[in-house]
Amino acid sequence: MPKLSIGSWAYCFGPYEKNPVDFYTVVDKLAQLGMDGVEFGAFPPHPNPDSLRTRESRLYLRRYVEDKGLAFSGLAANLWMHKLPTVEDSGPYIAEFAKNVLFAEDMGIDVIRVDTVEPPDCFEKTGVDPKLGRERVVKAWVKCARIAADHGIRVVWEFEPGFAFNKPSEIVEIVDEVRSHGAWNFGILFDTCHAHMVAAEGARQPGEKETLADGALGLLRLLRGRIGHIHLIDSDGTLHDDETSTHRPFGEGLLDFDAIIPELLTCGCPSDWWTIDLCFWPNAWEVTEQSIRFLDEYRKKYTPDF
Repeated sequence: MPKLSIGSWAYCFGPYEKNPVDFYTVVDKLAQLGMDGVEFGAFPPHPNPDSLRTRESRLYLRRYVEDKGLAFSGLAANLWMHKLPTVEDSGPYIAEFAKNVLFAEDMGIDVIRVDTVEPPDCFEKTGVDPKLGRERVVKAWVKCARIAADHGIRVVWEFEPGFAFNKPSEIVEIVDEVRSHGAWNFGILFDTCHAHMVAAEGARQPGEKETLADGALGLLRLLRGRIGHIHLIDSDGTLHDDETSTHRPFGEGLLDFDAIIPELLTCGCPSDWWTIDLCFWPNAWEVTEQSIRFLDEYRKKYTPDF
């Protein structure tokens, strides 16, 4: 049966940047609402590998979460201070990733989210050949996956309009190429909102747009067997600040979850988490409970044991 979590970054990004909700307050609230877990966004001012440097401080937070009856569904590592496809040396990116692997292990987390960290027009702006950039990304992710595998941790790539390599064919080819090097703990983080913007709208795709007739559903089917983690939220077909997908609350967008949910349940994903992603939504705190109720109805409808 799917378990529900929510990304903690929703309460410290964007509209919450100047007045973030304290991480412990987030945990307390989610526990009160009957949530199963929380997805750890390791971004300041929330706890992160740099603010919790000792194992004792990390275990304290881990016990706090567990004592509230919650679990961590995953870790979103903060890698955005680095570049990847447009630089020769991926060492800083990989070192930052390795630091987050140790943090995840201490926190009892078994999956880490990554992305390509640079915008889709980075090759146009720098003059770097996109083919070379892709080779660099694959090489770095193979190394990251091997580091994570040594600690029993999986790695998932969250594609989206705001980062390089955001066309359906590129997404499939890159995950397959990383896996071809033996990195079988590497997969895709399938975010329903990003999937719609990538596959239905072709948002921020360089050159000729590449879309699929069935949009997010078509991309979901194309990625069958490659998905390692799931984020759920609606999409209204727009971008937030012309950069990334607008993560609109459930029921306010275009997505047909009665078509998407059954496919997700049979896509081969090894995780039983459904993570709500309200990133950049201005009143994420207020719509959290509504989001839980929405997905509870789908759990009841499509998972008989709920």
